[in-house]
Amino acid sequence: MRLFLAINLPPDVRRAVERSTEGLRTAAPQVSWVREPLIHLTLKFLGAQPPEVVEQVQSLLGDVGSRNRELAMTLESIGAFPNFHRARVVWMGVAPDPRLELLHHDIEAGCERLGFELDGRPFRPHIPLARVKQRLDDGVTRPLARAAKTVDFHADFIVRSIDLMTSELSPAGPSYRTLVSVPLRSG
Repeated sequence: MRLFLAINLPPDVRRAVERSTEGLRTAAPQVSWVREPLIHLTLKFLGAQPPEVVEQVQSLLGDVGSRNRELAMTLESIGAFPNFHRARVVWMGVAPDPRLELLHHDIEAGCERLGFELDGRPFRPHIPLARVKQRLDDGVTRPLARAAKTVDFHADFIVRSIDLMTSELSPAGPSYRTLVSVPLRSG
């Protein structure tokens, strides 16, 4: 099972993200755009794991959820890793928040105790909108960068849970399924 830990956005926010980024999709139709139901924030990718890991991760999430309160998340801005000229991922930004940083830290520390490798990169929360499989030429990157500048989007919502997800790959693209959803403390 390919597993990852995520914050799933409310359906109305996912739809608003998709609507607000329609100009990006039009500017670069050859890019692999994330379908609206799959829009999420990945907290930790666990990779291919045996089914018995689910119970261990569920226990970890219960602990993390009991120590972390619900938090407000703000989505804004469009960017690309490493940049639009050499884009590999097009993303929507998540405003920095100490509670989100703490949640991510607790997940990383807990996963390390379970034997998962620590992610050595700084946590840069973002919502992936597209994955670029082949380098784009300037005839695509320039219009894409221009379209990104026109996106005027801002959304605030409350994160109430952390989800353990499974990803299944197929020729039609990935599909995700929530295996476990663990609430964060209210208040």
